[in-house]
Amino acid sequence: MATLSPDEIEQFRAQLSNYPPALKALTEIEDCEGNLADATISLAIRAGQQPQEDNGEWLADLAKRCRAVICQAIPRQNLETGAIEKTIIAVASSELIPAALATPVVLYVLKAGLGEFCQAFEPIEPEAKP
Repeated sequence: MATLSPDEIEQFRAQLSNYPPALKALTEIEDCEGNLADATISLAIRAGQQPQEDNGEWLADLAKRCRAVICQAIPRQNLETGAIEKTIIAVASSELIPAALATPVVLYVLKAGLGEFCQAFEPIEPEAKP
């Protein structure tokens, strides 16, 4: 279960202060005691979605759906350099998921580990021939 501490929520609030949709999502995350999955379900319901509440992997599945956007060079670099807002906007604009879910999905990826999450998109180097 991916959870943000109150300190992490405040850090993200400062980083995302210029993007009102992200601030709204952070308020929902805070109301859910930092639980990203619970906040995502709540935001999804408000966006007219019917999330699979019994499936604890629903948030992970949403993130995987957005992997092609998140792991592109520029959005990934934005996450690595702290420009989280730009990646959230890229995910929200992709229409892969409701825009309201972009913030918890991107924060989930950061919590899970960007390198591991994007590993499937990294080219496999051929073995050196003797």
